[in-house]
Amino acid sequence: METIQLGLKENGRQFALLVIINAFVGGMIGLERSILPQLAEQEFGIASKTALLSFIVTFGITKAIVNYFTGKLANSLGRKRLLVIGWLFALPVPFILIYAPSWSWIVIGNILLGINQGLSWSAAVMMKIDLVGDKNRGLAVGINEFAGYLSVGLVAFLTGYIAERYGVRPYPFYLGIGFATMGLGLTLLFVKDTRQHVSKENQKSSIPTLKSPFWDTTFRHKSLSAITQAGLINNLNDGMIWGILPLLLLTKHFTPAQIGILTAVYPSVWGLSQLVTGKLSDIYAKKMLLFWGMLLQAAGIVALIWASNFLQFTLIGIFLGMGTALVYPTFLNAISDYTNPLQRAESLGTFRFWRDLGYAIGALLTGIVADSLGIDASIVGVGGLTALSALVILFRMK
Repeated sequence: METIQLGLKENGRQFALLVIINAFVGGMIGLERSILPQLAEQEFGIASKTALLSFIVTFGITKAIVNYFTGKLANSLGRKRLLVIGWLFALPVPFILIYAPSWSWIVIGNILLGINQGLSWSAAVMMKIDLVGDKNRGLAVGINEFAGYLSVGLVAFLTGYIAERYGVRPYPFYLGIGFATMGLGLTLLFVKDTRQHVSKENQKSSIPTLKSPFWDTTFRHKSLSAITQAGLINNLNDGMIWGILPLLLLTKHFTPAQIGILTAVYPSVWGLSQLVTGKLSDIYAKKMLLFWGMLLQAAGIVALIWASNFLQFTLIGIFLGMGTALVYPTFLNAISDYTNPLQRAESLGTFRFWRDLGYAIGALLTGIVADSLGIDASIVGVGGLTALSALVILFRMK
């Protein structure tokens, strides 16, 4: 019988495999990051920002709900099984994006993509946290998010480049067929479940159990709820950037290849920086990392309204990426600090439910404000909410 050990070094092979798999998960999101708003306007003639951003709304709501149930079911069904199911939902997505005859089909494809991301990304990050135990947890999350979001950025760049040379459809989406196939194959053949690692960690844990992981993480527990609201606002502003930045760049007359590069800067810096910021969250006060990260994001978002050239947008992308990198691994590490190992999956699922609901709220809010008051007003509004969230962290979190 295999001896169960906790630690990054002790579980190096499985950990490395899960990093590769999460890069494929991130690649599925990167497919859409730079070119879907262009597809909406050029091929389907959608001018309304609210209607255009509907694909992010459906994605965010779907992923949020699936995140919660992934956490809820992780102990009973097992992490590996949820990861496999997630990849099965990914398989039809690139084909829908290639052959969709109307925008409603794109929205349906994004529902499937939301299910894939909610199951696969959630399961992958839970398994890495399970493998390492309470030591180097921030580093583990940082490596996971590094792989996922670096992949988002690289694939966003590639799809922008391919779209300029060969058109928005079908060639950019061929990448997704490879990602989904390889992700499913590696999971089925080589991934092992990590429930036994959770049981081992629980034997020495002194963290008290929560009365209700959902309600405590959402409202009752001061620190958990402060982290959760910041997660929601973080993805609210990311939903705005996802949908509005390509449109803003189009109005500045950038080419599709330039848009691909500029939309890739933010997630690439975000991904790369998490190798450092994940480890920082193991060493330094998580509260201050979250506060300064949200404040950096707020400043970067508001700066978008004054940017006009390639260099300025690049610098803002770097600024936003660094701010987001400070908070992203710290969120999951901090949630894990406050939850018993046996409840960790459900508490993480609850946090990820609210965090990714931010995508939908951000896209909907941005679309409505942009249609009625203009893109600049929506950018300033989201920047203000992000600054307010930083203050909540400062005064509510222990």
